[in-house]
Amino acid sequence: MSHYAVIGAGITGVTTAHALAERGFQVTVIDRHRYAAMETSFANGGQLSASNAEVWNSAATVLKGIRWMFTRDAPLLMNPSPGWHKYSWMAEFVGQIRNYRANTIETTRLAIESRRHLFDIAERESIDFDLERRGILHVYHDKPGFEAAARVNALLAQGGLDRRAVTAAEIRSIEPALRGEFHGGFFTPSDSTGDIHKFTRGLARACERRGVAFMHDTTIESVGRVGTRFDVSVKRAAGDGDVETERHRFDGIVVCAGVASRNIAAMLGDRVNIYPVKGYSITVGLDDEASQQAAPWVSLLDDSAKIVTSRLGANRFRVAGTAEINGFNRDIRADRIAPLVDWTRRHFSGIDTSKVIPWSGLRPMMPGMMPKVSKGRQAGVYYNTGHGHLGWTLSAATAQLVVGAIAA
Repeated sequence: MSHYAVIGAGITGVTTAHALAERGFQVTVIDRHRYAAMETSFANGGQLSASNAEVWNSAATVLKGIRWMFTRDAPLLMNPSPGWHKYSWMAEFVGQIRNYRANTIETTRLAIESRRHLFDIAERESIDFDLERRGILHVYHDKPGFEAAARVNALLAQGGLDRRAVTAAEIRSIEPALRGEFHGGFFTPSDSTGDIHKFTRGLARACERRGVAFMHDTTIESVGRVGTRFDVSVKRAAGDGDVETERHRFDGIVVCAGVASRNIAAMLGDRVNIYPVKGYSITVGLDDEASQQAAPWVSLLDDSAKIVTSRLGANRFRVAGTAEINGFNRDIRADRIAPLVDWTRRHFSGIDTSKVIPWSGLRPMMPGMMPKVSKGRQAGVYYNTGHGHLGWTLSAATAQLVVGAIAA
């Protein structure tokens, strides 16, 4: 029985480990945190959204980025300070505009397939993750925004998604709690939401029941081939606070390390051009009945503000958004959190926002915004990483794809 190391215990790593274990592989998951799902899989927007499959590679995105460069609370913000990785990645991003249509259609197809796998896993493993299958409602404040969305909708339809246009009156009917003036929207009944952290932790426990080993508090120092196997040198936190160096041997490696994947790939002789694109979220505690009544149950996406929402059970409301191109910076900036709070107050005035938990995470983005699910240069090396803003949405399908390649 082949023994594979899965590097990374976020959503892609844990779904990959589960798929490997189901195929009969011996699996060890290595992660630098004490628990699974402690980075980008901790507090994202919560949407399982085939309707948000449009890739960002367009001239309109580039122009907005330039226009918003010096607006601190802009939905898309780039730090213009020089950096080779940043600017080379951006050049490749622009070069991928030619693939916008094809990549959007393919991402839609992958997202639809993924949710089938994810729901099946959750049912088989009895994972409770605050799933709400009430659809996702995209709202537009003006006619140009709505017409642009209609053009995107044609691509989503080619990918197999049923997303229908709705009027302002229908928006109010779909989600009565939402306040504001809207030109129109698009509603996707088949989309859903859930708590990515709860799902990943629950799936990690299911993996352990299947014999998967987890090495937490473990940092990879080097990876190299020794004969037909891989030698992995790690530093691991000991119970007494000391750090121990260990060496382990594996038959194969699957890199699912999010924004750290680029460095791990370099150790294996591969180029995986992932860039960290920061996003923010707030989790609003719905501690009183009035707030619970005022908060929406249908998931929302306000396209002009680039904000998404999810209802996580009766007592939590997640609001997330923005994109910040600023390197490996996880600082939580007040001027980036404020728009999320202000948006909540504007559209849901009955929610008490005195209890707001802010968070930031780094999305691992490839220049073409398609995940890297492929073999490496060396036999026994595989990648399942670079999912960008759709890691939660795509993970169950890409896990099946990479494990299918391993088992072939």
